[in-house]
Amino acid sequence: MDVGKLVAVIGDEDTVTGFLLAGVGHRTADSTNFLIVKTDTKLQQVEEAFLNFSQRDDVGIILINQHIANDIRHVLKDYNQTIPTVLEIPSKEHPYDPEQDYIMQRVNMYLGGGN
Repeated sequence: MDVGKLVAVIGDEDTVTGFLLAGVGHRTADSTNFLIVKTDTKLQQVEEAFLNFSQRDDVGIILINQHIANDIRHVLKDYNQTIPTVLEIPSKEHPYDPEQDYIMQRVNMYLGGGN
């Protein structure tokens, strides 16, 4: 029997709570598939969570609030795997800006849009 892959979430409290209520949360004795980023969350903790999720075999997609992705952009620019796929999403407080999304910048470059 094939087992599906998890969706990991790195986001603010509202975003992560919404996805947990939708059923994407997964917790074991030593790990989870989500990180709630608050104002006192250290940047190193966010970077470590992203690197951990990106190296797990059971994660297929990493959702990250765009304003948090901007804080770890230096890590995201070095990430070049297809799976897990990284998708930047808006939050309640910060609207989505495709100009800041590294994936959209790559797509635009491949389609001949410049940058």
